[in-house]
Amino acid sequence: MARLTAPDTTYHASWLEAFAEFDGAHQDGGGIEHRPDADLTGSAAFADFVEALRRDARPETPRKPGYVPCTYLWIVEGGEFVGSLAVRHHLNEFLLNEVGHIGYSVRPSARRRGHAAGALAEALPIARGLGIERALLTCDEDNAGSRATIEKNGGAYEDTRNGKRRYWIETA
Repeated sequence: MARLTAPDTTYHASWLEAFAEFDGAHQDGGGIEHRPDADLTGSAAFADFVEALRRDARPETPRKPGYVPCTYLWIVEGGEFVGSLAVRHHLNEFLLNEVGHIGYSVRPSARRRGHAAGALAEALPIARGLGIERALLTCDEDNAGSRATIEKNGGAYEDTRNGKRRYWIETA
């Protein structure tokens, strides 16, 4: 059964395999946007990336304008990286309208197995622990899989903005 864990260099090989599977597609919740041009094949560069993801949860960590503190977690099963999830500690205007508190991605070869739904269920108490009583999640209008994941976890549809369906989930 898959579980959430803090980013760890132990998953370097399977993370690289998953990254290749995405073939340049956006990985919501992965944190790769912090190092879009980095070559993470080397162990030192990957260790730096993992440490940067871990530091991002601390409010005092310097970050790009428009970014908020974020807890990055990895979805792992049987010692393999299968996806990523991010819990953004608070919303700014962009996050409120486009992205939400929680974002996730599952590698293509591991989809349709309940990993996203399980990871989201596991992340809701983490969000609650960060003081988020109601978490906002969004998905593209045409993303039926993500829509089902959010609704399975109690997501209440609010509206659609800029092609993004917006849902609220009570974290208690």
